[in-house]
Amino acid sequence: MMKLSLRGAASLASVLVLGACSHSAPPAQTTPEVGVVTAVPVNLPVTRSYPGRLAATLTAQVRARVTGIVLQRVYKEGTDVKAGAVLFKIDPAPLQASLRQAQGQLAQAQATARNADLSASRSKQLGAKGVLAKQDVDNAMAAAAEADAAVKASQASVENAKINLGYATVTAPISGRAGMANVTQGALVSPTDTNPLTTVQVIDPIYANFSEPMAEVEQLRKAEKAGTLELAAPDKVRVKIELPDGSVYPLAGTLDFTDLAVDPSTGAVDLRAIVPNPDHTLLPGMFVKIRLSLATLHGAFLLPQGAILRDNGGAYVYVVGADDKIVEKRVDLGDQRGANWIVQRGLDAGATVVVSGVQKAQAGERVKPVPFHASADDASAASAAK
Repeated sequence: MMKLSLRGAASLASVLVLGACSHSAPPAQTTPEVGVVTAVPVNLPVTRSYPGRLAATLTAQVRARVTGIVLQRVYKEGTDVKAGAVLFKIDPAPLQASLRQAQGQLAQAQATARNADLSASRSKQLGAKGVLAKQDVDNAMAAAAEADAAVKASQASVENAKINLGYATVTAPISGRAGMANVTQGALVSPTDTNPLTTVQVIDPIYANFSEPMAEVEQLRKAEKAGTLELAAPDKVRVKIELPDGSVYPLAGTLDFTDLAVDPSTGAVDLRAIVPNPDHTLLPGMFVKIRLSLATLHGAFLLPQGAILRDNGGAYVYVVGADDKIVEKRVDLGDQRGANWIVQRGLDAGATVVVSGVQKAQAGERVKPVPFHASADDASAASAAK
């Protein structure tokens, strides 16, 4: 019995020792797995968005050029009219009377001039024979010349009366869309009225007015001097219009005007784009968002948002270096494109950038890189941003 007890005690001690040894042994370490992408340099368009307002390319105020009563509004408000189309008719009766009066004065002046010419001719003949004094001859010649001048003045009065009579029919000065009439039938109008009879506007094409901060202009110029960016020529800048409902107008425009001065109150430069508008979808006065493709960024990298890390020193990424060890790289960021960020500087072409699993990685530690696969939401956001 004693031998059995000692043998059992020894066995129990061996089990306890083995159990203690197995409990204290550390677990085998596993290499963290991270999702990575390869940094491929690309050329990207540099776009900017600014609030803007649309305006007609031509605006003509239609005003009365004679005083009179409006007999009729001929055109339909809000419709397109051709240059020379009749818009209003003003009572022509007083103007016709003025024309007849001017014509009568012209006839009287012509009769006087004929009589003066005959008198001057007889006086000249008598003066040549010595029958009439030279002073009397000179007076007759001056009277004839004065009568001729009166005829010319009367002819001008007739022409002016005809012009005024023509103004009784108010026509469109340009082709475009005629707006609402500011007067009704029976209204008394005159050239001194403050408000025009109506307004005709050309809205195809249409202007888009906006402002660009001078700070952004200088930033783009510096990038161009550094060689990382190529600015587009002013006539090559592509302009897109985003409507108030968020939809994008299908036709693109071009930059039409850039002011040479900076507005001291806003620190911005005034610009204007011209956009085709054949269906008159765009209307003057509309507030829109204007997207400009101002330049091309060369050698940039488009990385998923998850690859970008930040601290007090700025933005950085993790790169898988030699022996699959993590290396920290400081980067300069550009704009955000959907679910991606533009990295302008700090990366080398072909670098293996960590996108997912960054919380498992530390600089200097070994990782297991595997290809990163973007989610459906990320892919759709990136596609929409292009």
